[in-house]
Amino acid sequence: MAIKKKSKVSTEIPTASMPDIVFMLLLFFMVTTVFRQSTGLEIELPSAKKIEKLEAKKNVVSIWANADKDVSIDDKLIDRMGDINLIMAPKVTENSRIIVSMKIDKAADMGLVTDIQQELRKSNALRVNYTAKYGD
Repeated sequence: MAIKKKSKVSTEIPTASMPDIVFMLLLFFMVTTVFRQSTGLEIELPSAKKIEKLEAKKNVVSIWANADKDVSIDDKLIDRMGDINLIMAPKVTENSRIIVSMKIDKAADMGLVTDIQQELRKSNALRVNYTAKYGD
């Protein structure tokens, strides 16, 4: 009488449903992810008849200023004008393609804008964009 060998048990993991699982996870993360919106200061932007969008927000640093002379850089409120140079100088040396997007309240004093520009010159941040809303 011959003894039959038992069939070997397969040790492979079935991968037939793997694309379905990956798709469900991808869909779940797309639906539940919330992108952070820049809050900045409460400002009313001036209007412009012609505007141009920035090509990418990757190299953009936002400076917000309101009529009360409050200034923030990338959602961080600064205490004095000299801090602009201290914050921007390392960013410019790290990435020379940085564009500074200035979002200034239309009721803000022009002296405040001039002071911000002077500090940006000290830190060699010379690529400046002034943000406005479209309309009259």
